[in-house]
Amino acid sequence: MVAITLTVNGVSRTVQASPDTPLLWVLREELGLTGTKYSCGEGECGSCTVHVDGVATRTCVTPVSRAAGKKVTTIEGLGNGKLHALQQAWIEDQVPQCGFCQPGMLMQAAALLAGNPNPSDADIDRAMQANLCRCGTYLRVRRAIRRAAGEVTQ
Repeated sequence: MVAITLTVNGVSRTVQASPDTPLLWVLREELGLTGTKYSCGEGECGSCTVHVDGVATRTCVTPVSRAAGKKVTTIEGLGNGKLHALQQAWIEDQVPQCGFCQPGMLMQAAALLAGNPNPSDADIDRAMQANLCRCGTYLRVRRAIRRAAGEVTQ
């Protein structure tokens, strides 16, 4: 175990962890940020997506040591204490069904809009293709991203 410091949702946090501990477990178990979900454990489904220095990152396969000294944003910090435009669009378009994959979907979508504030449907599909939704809400996700695109400024 070593001391690892990272900034999570704007707050500097130091945790005692093995450097190879997945960032997911540090966020959930050490910091109590349970919005980031565990699903496949192999970085394939996207449920565990957060931003590390603004880049969408799969936390189930990312060692906490890779986040040391970096800015981590989880679903809890996406809107900085208020609803992010994507979260509002998710509500308005009634995107979630079971909701399990939605935190990862939102974080992936936020990364997309940060780099491409006016994405085409093809851009959205490409960016979101590796985020799996067992309920099949993909068309709602696309609609919500398009709705939010007009409101999101990063």
